[in-house]
Amino acid sequence: MTATPTPVRSVQTTWLFTLGSMVFFTVFLYACVAMILLADFAATGGALDAVLLVLCLAAAAVNVRYCWFLRVGRGGGMPRTAWTLALLAPAAFVWVIALFSSNAALLGAIPLWMALCLIACLLPKRPRWLLLTGGVGLIAVHPFLSDAITGSTVDFTDRYSAWLLAVYVVALPVMLLSSLWWWEIVVMLDRNRHTAAELAVARERLRFAADLHDIQGHHLQVIALKSELAERLLTVDAEAARVHVHETRMIAKQALEETRSLVAGYREVALDDELQNAREVLTAAGATCTLDVDPLPAGTDLRRALAMTVREATTNILRHSEAGRVGIRFRSTAEAYTLEIGNDGVGAVSSPGTSGSGLAGLRERLLPVGGELETSFDPDAGQFTLTVCVPTRVGARA
Repeated sequence: MTATPTPVRSVQTTWLFTLGSMVFFTVFLYACVAMILLADFAATGGALDAVLLVLCLAAAAVNVRYCWFLRVGRGGGMPRTAWTLALLAPAAFVWVIALFSSNAALLGAIPLWMALCLIACLLPKRPRWLLLTGGVGLIAVHPFLSDAITGSTVDFTDRYSAWLLAVYVVALPVMLLSSLWWWEIVVMLDRNRHTAAELAVARERLRFAADLHDIQGHHLQVIALKSELAERLLTVDAEAARVHVHETRMIAKQALEETRSLVAGYREVALDDELQNAREVLTAAGATCTLDVDPLPAGTDLRRALAMTVREATTNILRHSEAGRVGIRFRSTAEAYTLEIGNDGVGAVSSPGTSGSGLAGLRERLLPVGGELETSFDPDAGQFTLTVCVPTRVGARA
């Protein structure tokens, strides 16, 4: 079973923004309700208004905490039953107690509506709309029940009841569901980014496996045939058997040389090819990769070392980085060749002052061409840069 990839920094940021918007919307609405209840309590000093205010604040606290469960997305399943009961209980008490207060006839239905909207987001599509429809019914019937109990008439044109209910009854589920829809799209895109990167690696592995199969399959088949003939001829024609054994040895030697050549070609990709491959792989992984390259050096050893640097840096960015932008720049001057690979992923390759095995291996490869490798990290910009500098007089040697 393939493990679900860990979301990168941009995905985490999107969720924090989505959660923040939902929490803000919830807090803002509850603040409006609480201020109105506080004004009523200040005017009347009644115990009923005080109870409603306390229950409203309790419902607000649970609503804010419940927003965290929406990360699973629309229809993602319910949390533990205790959390759902804790969400519904204070809101339901507000709905019931407000029936006996003429001042909160319409206001008392809002906490229950908000709780039902949060629960609806975690339900499958059909139960979700059934629950929201039921919630609209509970809001609509509340003022009429209050009229019947208190004997008063609710004024639908007062300072808060008409516009507050109309705006938020419509806006709340729309805001929640649209925010979760956007969050699901971001998560899907992130998974596709991981899949694209894995496919790029898989294609390269398949290419290598196919080439290796072509070489080894043919030679091993010939070796098996020659060995069988030699075995049969040992008692009949020793000289012919010796010839077949010699040919078997030569074929095995040829197979070994071709395999080494294949592996060497796989390990030592040309610098220009490696630069283009880095751009393609990083682009497939979801990063914007730019190349800014001067004419490449002629030295074979230097080109090989720089190609390995590009490959190792690309691999580390794919494995450890959360980069959205990668820049690869090569400069050729009279004094030195300079290769810079930078990305905006926090902690992308290695923290300053540390050296992973990959970077240590690159430093060893650069020693024969007189190259030096340095890394730098800007925590404010989240920018990690790997720099390779090789003196021109040394790197130009073939």
